[in-house]
Amino acid sequence: MKVDQKGHTVTIKDTQGDVNSFLEKVTQQIKTFEKHNIIIDLSSDSKISEDDLKLFLPLSKTQKKGKKSFVIVASDLDFNAVTDKLVVVPSLLEAHDIIEMEEIERDLGF
Repeated sequence: MKVDQKGHTVTIKDTQGDVNSFLEKVTQQIKTFEKHNIIIDLSSDSKISEDDLKLFLPLSKTQKKGKKSFVIVASDLDFNAVTDKLVVVPSLLEAHDIIEMEEIERDLGF
């Protein structure tokens, strides 16, 4: 697990390719990041499935309650098959763009 912080956004990258152990580590350390927007970078794992992504729903809900963004970066997916409750994008650049837009919406009171 590699953690990279830029401003008020934390990017957490899976370096092992095991979604379950990565999720467990992130869940244990989520309190450390609760005041930051979070990007979960799973782009290096080509075997990721929509079911694997659903495991991140509780973390996403926690972040949204705290008025922070939670975005997952994954490649080689059918993005239409992913639940609407998760924000999943194909690149880190798009993840940062989504967070920027969500912060503007929060600032405007949406």
